[in-house]
Amino acid sequence: MVCGEGVYNFAAGPATLPPEVLERARASLSDWQGLGYSLLEAPFTGDEFKALMDITRLQVKTALAVPDRYQVIFLQGGASAQFSLVPLNLLPPKATAGYVETGHWSARALEEGRRYGNSHLAASTRKSGFDRVPAVSEWALSDDIHYCHITPNETANGVQFPEDPDCGEIPLIADMTSEFLSRAVDIERYGMIYAGTQKNLGPTGLVIAIIREDLLGQARPETPTVFNYQTQIEHQNHINTPLMFGIYLVHLMLDWLEEQGGVSAIHPHNIVQSEALYRIIDEDDFFYCPVMPEYRSIMNVCFGTRDESHQQRFLAEAEAMGLMNLAGHSHAGGLRASLYNAQPDAAVAALASFMTSFRKRYG
Repeated sequence: MVCGEGVYNFAAGPATLPPEVLERARASLSDWQGLGYSLLEAPFTGDEFKALMDITRLQVKTALAVPDRYQVIFLQGGASAQFSLVPLNLLPPKATAGYVETGHWSARALEEGRRYGNSHLAASTRKSGFDRVPAVSEWALSDDIHYCHITPNETANGVQFPEDPDCGEIPLIADMTSEFLSRAVDIERYGMIYAGTQKNLGPTGLVIAIIREDLLGQARPETPTVFNYQTQIEHQNHINTPLMFGIYLVHLMLDWLEEQGGVSAIHPHNIVQSEALYRIIDEDDFFYCPVMPEYRSIMNVCFGTRDESHQQRFLAEAEAMGLMNLAGHSHAGGLRASLYNAQPDAAVAALASFMTSFRKRYG
């Protein structure tokens, strides 16, 4: 989003939103659907909001061609809450879950999963600095693995799966927060997909989950009612007050995505934007990217300067130029430009120009 004249936001999340979506959302703050009061004041049990929930759920299914045997639900607590809620809902007490560790967030999921049951490290690239995605042939998955958890796009490390992996009969659970609706997905390869909406769909705190029906109904007794997937589905997300304004923003963002041509149109556009920055990074050894080219994220371009003394200067000068929030994740360091669906081409062009200029001045 252009935050002000000549100001561009590269934050990893909450992320860029289209100005037209913000304008539509603003209009609902004083009068939603002609009711004479704000959406923030509307009852979640009212017919208007129930219809909005149904429409938004259908939009998600349509955008990703979700098969009929999958359910779509809206959950609270952000994607990090799912690190706990997935095993509580899907992992029987004596069963084992597999985890593929490809960066900071998959490591967090593994750490939390260990609190709730047997968590097997199926594969990891930690020793190589999370510079790639291990091939499925390298994953140690035995027949007794109840499900396998992956993070297809690592926001902090800039690593992305080049394709949807095939684990055969083992249900694949994916935290797609940073790439959700940025590309087409072979839904049939997954048992469950979940994603925080603060990257490509707007608000924080809200999670969209897509779950295959045969995995439901095995939540542990201690699972909180409002976090029980089966219960939420049975009550159509009305077991408690949902995140109403967040769901409305998701609806508006899905409208916007359709106006851009949908996922099939936005994906090549995202590739073009990221390649514009990777070309500059790879021109010589002034900048560097720690990720092997075939596994580089198109959502989160993580890079640095070979001379670390240049990085703080880079951030200060970039901010003075209106290029905001380019610092890398606190656990990974370096620099990072997040290029979610709504990032305008003008922002990428401005950053590319600045990077070229910076290298000429200090290289």
